[in-house]
Amino acid sequence: MRLSHLLGRTERQVPAEAETVSHQFLLKAGLIHQVASGVYAYLPLAWRSLQKIAKIMREEMDAAGGQEMMMPTLQPREMWEESGRAQAFGQALFAVTDRRGRPLILAPTHEEVVTDLARRLVRSYRDLPIRLYHIQTKFRDEPRPRGGLIRVREFHMKDLYSLDADEAGLDQSYQAMVRAYRNIFIRCGLEAIMVEADSGAIGGKESHEFMLIADSGEDEVLRCPQCDYAANAERASFYKEAMPSEDPLPPMEVATPGVKTISELAAFLGMPQSRTLKAVFYSADGQVVLALIRGDYDVNEVKLKNLLKCADLRLAEDSQARAAGLVPGSASAVGLSFDSALRARSPLRSESPPSGQGGQGRSLKVVADDSIALGANFVAGANKPDFHLRNVNYPRDFRVDTLADIAQAKDSYPCPRCRTPMTSVRGIEVGHVFKLGDVFSQRWGAGYLDRDGVQRPIVMGCYGIGLGRLLAAAIEQHHDERGIIWPVAIAPYHIYLCALGMDNPQVAQAAEDTYHKLTAQGLEVLYDDRQEPPGVKFNDADLLGLPIRVVLSPRTLKESQAEVKKRWEDKTTLTPLEKLPRRLKAMVASAKKT
Repeated sequence: MRLSHLLGRTERQVPAEAETVSHQFLLKAGLIHQVASGVYAYLPLAWRSLQKIAKIMREEMDAAGGQEMMMPTLQPREMWEESGRAQAFGQALFAVTDRRGRPLILAPTHEEVVTDLARRLVRSYRDLPIRLYHIQTKFRDEPRPRGGLIRVREFHMKDLYSLDADEAGLDQSYQAMVRAYRNIFIRCGLEAIMVEADSGAIGGKESHEFMLIADSGEDEVLRCPQCDYAANAERASFYKEAMPSEDPLPPMEVATPGVKTISELAAFLGMPQSRTLKAVFYSADGQVVLALIRGDYDVNEVKLKNLLKCADLRLAEDSQARAAGLVPGSASAVGLSFDSALRARSPLRSESPPSGQGGQGRSLKVVADDSIALGANFVAGANKPDFHLRNVNYPRDFRVDTLADIAQAKDSYPCPRCRTPMTSVRGIEVGHVFKLGDVFSQRWGAGYLDRDGVQRPIVMGCYGIGLGRLLAAAIEQHHDERGIIWPVAIAPYHIYLCALGMDNPQVAQAAEDTYHKLTAQGLEVLYDDRQEPPGVKFNDADLLGLPIRVVLSPRTLKESQAEVKKRWEDKTTLTPLEKLPRRLKAMVASAKKT
């Protein structure tokens, strides 16, 4: 390809709207063009890289037993209503209506279509296992598209769906995909780690993400430096150390005028925050939820939302809390789950629950982190303005509807496996694998007859990689201050042929001859044939980041040589023109292996 004919233009200034390194270089190098918020056109150089990524994915999916097909972008909305995910995805779904008024969805993913295919086409255990995949455009109406190709509203994805007869088969498919994904990232020249992840709106019982560590990543990852534990902060757990053992003491009311927060309470009473109980009010699909946690921890809202199985979770307004009988700044669960048995056990002197609290008809739900059971004699709200209670103990003094892990893991918190302090890093998700189990097949009636003629549900998994996101992540991981440094396997071209002094007939002819000889040898060459000064050409060569730069100039041609330089190295070498094709082929082949 001649650079003078290439669609795309390099820019010298960093675009104002570009906040991440990859976004900046994608725009500066003329690889993408923004059409609308979160919607981009891939220009020829970017598209060549995406095609190479897709080829690697196809080879690895095929090697892992995948069958490529193509599923529709348009899906009837009733499929999403049947699966129950229309509400879970909410406003992220792009909804359209056809001329007959029938509602359709622009697909963000294809579990519904695959499950429908399975229930119609799979009959017997002999039909399983099946692994179906396609590479297709997906749509999600992101509220805040950001980072160029990192979070967009239209994107290309490779998604594979496994159909197995049982959990053992799913485990085999899952591990096959994990191996295939690792191979994909290695072949693309990327360093990715696998971390435990939240399944989100996709659903299922287990999932893992593949993360590329990058400062600009939108995800936080907690990693243990001692063992192999790694998890997205949305899912990460940690070891919660129990407080020193002590006998429960009688509760005692204490005045705390003007004290509203845990930090203020701990300072006022001269005690660590770990000796307090924090109460946070939420609205879950309109129902008020009181979340309780030890005062030195914070609530992980993703864990809480998953536990409540709600579509919308947000902090409740003080007015909502008061309507539920709570006192902002002095709230707790004491008295909220009041019954005669609890009253008999508790030394608290309340004879009846406060107005609006307790009883079978209460609309308030109480969820607590398991850390509240790892201590005694906590300080908690008295459900009375400007007062708190000392020596509150669970379950003596209050009860909860659900006790579970809803705590947010943070940097330096102890690893849940080996208790070593974890470290927090930023990461870009480039792949996600899910064990769906029979969540979809049970609901849709997608089953098969086993060897004994018994009808059983198909066990499913799904596995996705975003191509554009992987492209952007590669730039985040491979660049310097001058521009991109492409991994050879996904570089749009391998060689940047740079001719200096094109007004010199000898240079122009030598450059043309070299270009034709290299391409005839199957080498991928971007030929800079423009009438531009050397500084412009060198800057563009660094910005575009092709792996190898070859320079022809009056000086080098005096000795019938070319100057050769790897993008990631500073040194240059001279190579005779007659040996140039062989040397470049060897350099490309060698670079692909590293």
